[in-house]
Amino acid sequence: MRNVRILSLALLLSACGTDTADRVARARSEIAGMELAAARVDLAAALAERGDDAELLRLLASVQLRLGDGDGAEATAARLERTGASRAELARIRAEAALLRGRAREALALLGNDATTGGWRVRAAALSAVGDGEGAFRALQSGLAAGSDPLLLRDMARFLIDAQDLDGAQRQVDALARMQDDGFDALMLSADIAARRGRYAQAHATLERAAKRYPRIPDPWIARADAYDREGKLDEAVAMTARAAALAPDDPRVTNLKVEFAAMKGDWEAVRAALARQEATLDPLSANGLTYAEAMLRLGRPEQARAMFQRALTRSPNNPYSRLMLAEAHLATGNAVAALETVRPLAQSLTAGPRELELAEKAARAANSGEADALAARLAAVRKSQVSALAAKGQAALVGEDWNGAIEAYGQLAQMGEDADVLKRLALALSHAGRVDEAIRAADRARTLRPGDPDMSYMAGYVRVAGGKDKATGLGLLRQATESAPDNLVFKRALARYSAAGGA
Repeated sequence: MRNVRILSLALLLSACGTDTADRVARARSEIAGMELAAARVDLAAALAERGDDAELLRLLASVQLRLGDGDGAEATAARLERTGASRAELARIRAEAALLRGRAREALALLGNDATTGGWRVRAAALSAVGDGEGAFRALQSGLAAGSDPLLLRDMARFLIDAQDLDGAQRQVDALARMQDDGFDALMLSADIAARRGRYAQAHATLERAAKRYPRIPDPWIARADAYDREGKLDEAVAMTARAAALAPDDPRVTNLKVEFAAMKGDWEAVRAALARQEATLDPLSANGLTYAEAMLRLGRPEQARAMFQRALTRSPNNPYSRLMLAEAHLATGNAVAALETVRPLAQSLTAGPRELELAEKAARAANSGEADALAARLAAVRKSQVSALAAKGQAALVGEDWNGAIEAYGQLAQMGEDADVLKRLALALSHAGRVDEAIRAADRARTLRPGDPDMSYMAGYVRVAGGKDKATGLGLLRQATESAPDNLVFKRALARYSAAGGA
């Protein structure tokens, strides 16, 4: 009988060991397939059976950090400490966990003088979080000089994308692809860059590869929905969102896309239903915040919409959508004078389209303003004139990086009358075409026309630093734009990118 009990116990222990080994093997496979949430569950179960295994704890911490689970990573670090892990390794895990918990300065203190590639990567993220964009860029550069690290290359590529340095970002992605053939980050970043350049066929082909390589996650389908949205192909974007929802119905990114596309189709009840529970916490400047405000307007709640759009415009005075919708809300509440004052800056632009002019005319007539007839005449002209065609042609050329085409279109518009928005776009195209002196002249003229607009300061600075001329003035203008619009990520990244010595 005793021998039977011993044999039964041995078989039980053997079965437990097999189950644990299977969980660990499955977790590794899930990590390779970017099924990180599933891997976290399997690793936690394996650790519950095996105890504090240092290798599994390291694996779990890395998964938790990539998932943004700072609390979980901190708890795992405490367990890892009991296995005798080095202080430097623990400090890096705890620093990134602190960063994820919103404690960037604590993260910097924990890192100390850590000069590993991982240390530089976390330091860059922490510096960015405290508003030191230049320091963040230098940290990324230092990390790349210290060695090759896939996550560091990923973060540098993202930084350069945000700084609108797509060539520099592509170099990082190419290096990442050489390290990890068909790696997730390389595929997704490469597709993002292609879509931003208007190379949609290339973006979709890359994302199809990503979907085949990582079939259980929604990210490639979400990215394809975004790309189709950029192309103006709404039905295809909705279809891609459905593919993503089939894999991850509760993913907030999927919800956001459903809201966006419902708004584009005019299904405002669907928008309200999706966001009503979040109303109290919606950021007025977020895409969902603005869309929800428009839903309130379309569903007959103009005063609520007016208050929401007013908050958005107060925080971002140069947001044309917020301005247009606030004017419409003013008109819906019966305040035609406020509507006209709000929409006037948009209607006065040479690039004003039918929507801006139509609303301005309607507000002017309701307010008994003498501007109404002139606005009506402009509206009729715009609807059939060369201006609209040239504006559309110029925008399409910019998206497709046809710099000469953009120069031709915006150059013709600029000859029809001085307009800051036209000159800003002309300056960007001239800069990319290597015509730096002309770009500076166009950007400076745009800034003269609208001296308080941070967009104009940014462009006047950007064309200088990107073209390598009068860098000190250029950096000063970028800094001025960033201080005027501190929430603008493009401004901050560009300032950091060109403030740092050397390049990436």
